[in-house]
Amino acid sequence: MPASDNPQIRLAKLADSGAIARIYNNYILKTTITFEEAPIARQVFEERLAALLSAGFPWLIVESGGKVAGFAYASPWKDRHGYRFSVETSIYLEPAYLGGGLGTLLYRTLMDELRQRGMVHSVIGGIALPNEASVRLHEKLGFRKVAHFSEVGFKFDRWIDVGYWQLALTLSTPG
Repeated sequence: MPASDNPQIRLAKLADSGAIARIYNNYILKTTITFEEAPIARQVFEERLAALLSAGFPWLIVESGGKVAGFAYASPWKDRHGYRFSVETSIYLEPAYLGGGLGTLLYRTLMDELRQRGMVHSVIGGIALPNEASVRLHEKLGFRKVAHFSEVGFKFDRWIDVGYWQLALTLSTPG
């Protein structure tokens, strides 16, 4: 990992959409971590970011040395009203920052943000398998595996399994 000049975590801004697109498009083009298959324009990320932020969901940026090194966010788990206290989370880092602890710091901060907002009872992370690093990250933060779906994704001419990890936060029963 590049030298981490005092990493800073902050809420994302629309101006971050270009950096978000650059990071995410690398995963689209080179990995099975996302099942999107064509690069996404900065404007699309502006729309996604604006929609989640206006709905009250956190989208965090981690900067290292003044450069956007990654992002993590929460989004609705499902669109039915009864699922309103469950979210799906995602995290993406520039490849140069993988394995150096920045992802753990960013993802832990996202979980803390969800706890502070008091809006979430269940956090769900979907992982295209195999992905030992993502499994380790989720389990380090207390997630436990709750589902495994065989061959539900298809990318790069092959079938891909997806597992789901879940973390219960301390939101009491809504009134």
